[in-house]
Amino acid sequence: MTTQVFGHKSPDTDSTGSAIIWAWYLTQIRGEAATPVLLGEPNTEAAFMLRHWSLDKPAIIADVEAGAPVVIVDTNNPAELPASINKADIRGIIDHHKLVGGLETKGPIEIRIEPLACTATLMHKMIGEDMAKAPRAIKGAMLTCILSDTLEFRSPTTTPEDTAVAQALAGELGVDIPAYAAEMFAAKSDVSSFSDAELLRMDSKEYTVDGHDFRVSVLETTAPKIVLDRKDSLMASMVDVAKEDGADQVLLFVI
Repeated sequence: MTTQVFGHKSPDTDSTGSAIIWAWYLTQIRGEAATPVLLGEPNTEAAFMLRHWSLDKPAIIADVEAGAPVVIVDTNNPAELPASINKADIRGIIDHHKLVGGLETKGPIEIRIEPLACTATLMHKMIGEDMAKAPRAIKGAMLTCILSDTLEFRSPTTTPEDTAVAQALAGELGVDIPAYAAEMFAAKSDVSSFSDAELLRMDSKEYTVDGHDFRVSVLETTAPKIVLDRKDSLMASMVDVAKEDGADQVLLFVI
């Protein structure tokens, strides 16, 4: 069976790109049939990455079949994964977040979690010398993921390894990092076509704290006025989104 590779719900750039990168690696390097899939529509920056590097948009799935082989990237939190994830045959987990717990596997699996800013950085390390065989689009996706998750090296989670890998990839690709990052962030800031509810779910994760269920959403933008001008309607929409999603409260952070 073909292994499905996917990240978390509300796919951002790293979740989308890492699924594509690892599916390529499994298929082309390890000789294992694999395909990337998404658990929702990619955000505007991820969509820009797909267009810029001429990558096919992965199919969107609602759930996984019992026994289906899967590899999980950019998360290990069951709340961010398909409802039937523990019925699937989880073959691997590659992530850079804290270990949450709650996933069940059919047997021993490959797990790699490291304190890096980006899953794609970890994949670059895991692929090693075989990165020389990676096509331009895969390297471009990897660079985009790292620049996104590090906010062009401004994020406090950025490590020297993230920076070094991104700079090396940019050099290979002939990409000017500041200019390309500006294009990426401009694409991410263009949210004019999205409804309030879509914005609140675009880059969003679910958390339970002291018995309370929260949907925590993040919107990274270089044009904050566009979002802040919608503050009143967004706050009003939070009530409806919370009810629809079974959350006690919705929080939105504009960065």
